[in-house]
Amino acid sequence: MPVKSPAPGDLEPIETASRDELQALQLQRLRWSLQHAYDQVPHYRRVFDDKGVHPSDCQTLADLAKFPFTSKADLRDHYPFGMFAVPREKVVRLHASSGTTGKPTVVAYTQADIDVWADLMARSIRASGGRAGDIVQVAYGYGLFTGGLGAHYGAERLGCTVIPMGGGQTEKQVQLIEDFKPHIIMVTPSYMQVIVEEFRRQGKDPRAMSVSVGIFGAEPWTEAMRRDIELSADIDAVDIYGLSEVMGPGVANECIESKDGPVIWEDHFYPEIIDPETGDVLPDGSEGELVFTTLTKQALPVVRYRTRDLTRLLPATARSMRRMGKIVGRSDDMLIIRGVNLFPTQIEELVLKQGQLSGQYQLVVTRETLLDEVTVRCELTPQHASADRQAIARELQHRIKTLIGVSTQVDVGLPNAIERTLVGKARRVVDQRPK
Repeated sequence: MPVKSPAPGDLEPIETASRDELQALQLQRLRWSLQHAYDQVPHYRRVFDDKGVHPSDCQTLADLAKFPFTSKADLRDHYPFGMFAVPREKVVRLHASSGTTGKPTVVAYTQADIDVWADLMARSIRASGGRAGDIVQVAYGYGLFTGGLGAHYGAERLGCTVIPMGGGQTEKQVQLIEDFKPHIIMVTPSYMQVIVEEFRRQGKDPRAMSVSVGIFGAEPWTEAMRRDIELSADIDAVDIYGLSEVMGPGVANECIESKDGPVIWEDHFYPEIIDPETGDVLPDGSEGELVFTTLTKQALPVVRYRTRDLTRLLPATARSMRRMGKIVGRSDDMLIIRGVNLFPTQIEELVLKQGQLSGQYQLVVTRETLLDEVTVRCELTPQHASADRQAIARELQHRIKTLIGVSTQVDVGLPNAIERTLVGKARRVVDQRPK
């Protein structure tokens, strides 16, 4: 479907600023943020001093490489309020991660932080094609997870009509789409696939729904999944990126006119790509681990936060700011199977190329001897329910071995054999190895 580029008047001046103007603003804000963290957060004062650096040593953007990294472990070690840079009484909202692998990471916002977040989410929705007056169905989870409220406040800031549906209740999601006729849906891409399936289960054509734009994030997804959703639902599928520790959703967002990778809102977040093993900064275009330093956060500034997301920094196109490539995986989600690195997104690409298979899949990792084994569980689409499952399994197994170099077992089930994730992120890896 053709998409018109926004008129210059629709954009904030910083979105079309020159690179020199942007970098001058970044340096000014970076020096403030480093000083703010050093002055107000004992952890940052200690680790800066231990490394022999001071905020005044930051004279250029490249000088940021002299400063220490921040990890999720640092945030957990100072649970709950030890990383705050303002008195707790100045904090107007708290969010937190699920804490499934330990203590949750707690993030805090002053009122100014909330306003910046709403502004950047509004900018993101506008970049996705949203405009004031559009109806937006928010199907991200509300609560401590940042997705629902982040999307909600941003859509309201843009002047949209918000349906605060939250995650789950798929039949009701479809009912509200049918009754309220939203233009935009904000949800994880895997759950959008579930909504499309529910339309079909009810005998309705998902391509006829009112939604014309889906803003999808909170989990890695591939170009193959984008094509699958766009064809299934006749919408523009746009990628939004964020993480709670840095702000929440809206750290970066694709522009609908280009759909060539999320634009990082560099006036508020300074990105780096590093070698995940050495920590060395890599040049733009190189694949490595994404690192962020906040430039304007008051309550919880983060310096060189290691996201563990693996991607590349790409040159600016639709806006003056750099883009990030698709997340190919996470350095801590990478599976090493008999010496070969394997990411779930690599399997997703191949599953979606098999026309008889749905986009739902799981990797089951076991270790019965000394070596790890992987079983790829996938399922037929309803229209191919009578297809030869063994033949499809053999074909997919061959493609995985040929293109990725990993030997796997492939289990092709009947339609709906894979458990759906109705709230939150899809569970792509089931690790059954002994702890």
